[in-house]
Amino acid sequence: MTDTEISAALREVPTTTLADLLGRERVMDIGIRPLWQPVPRVAGPAFTVSCPPGDNLMLHAAVHRAAPGSVIVVESGDLDHALAGGNVCAVAQRRGVAAFVADGLIRDLGEVRDLAFPVFARGIIPIPGAKKAVRPLNGPVRCGGVRVGSGDVVVADEEGVVVVPASRAAEILRAALARLAKEAEQTLDDWEKAHRARIDDILAEGGFQD
Repeated sequence: MTDTEISAALREVPTTTLADLLGRERVMDIGIRPLWQPVPRVAGPAFTVSCPPGDNLMLHAAVHRAAPGSVIVVESGDLDHALAGGNVCAVAQRRGVAAFVADGLIRDLGEVRDLAFPVFARGIIPIPGAKKAVRPLNGPVRCGGVRVGSGDVVVADEEGVVVVPASRAAEILRAALARLAKEAEQTLDDWEKAHRARIDDILAEGGFQD
């Protein structure tokens, strides 16, 4: 499969399944959340951006450079200024960007919601940042506590944001599809029986008595 095909296939995989396979270190913290609901699941290769607090220049530059299907991932940490607003999101959407995932804030939430443009971020604030700080694009960044490299596959939905390392994307996709297929064959009665047995075994090993 091509990288594009892998990203498209991962869009069909819940973040819960990916989190089970990848572990906590690949899951962004709970502050990085969808800013409107119901948000669709998105998946795409990361186009990474670093913005210092108080400045959003490189995100605005990235909007015109990210390939269609990309998820723009922003390292910032700024809780005093917006990284982007409605027009920036509209242009990103028009250029085929799949979503923003930002360790920071945006503004014009009503406009963004009306566009149905997926944004996962820490919140909203009405005041924008400056446009002065020039930094390289597509270097490694940290967003929501997770290291993200250019081309890593970012999968985000209402449950959270998971980063699949590019080097493991095909492997993780195969494992996820196998797990989902197995789950689809299992009834709730089957799951309950297996779950009860597993929990009872753990309790017994710990010396629990009814």
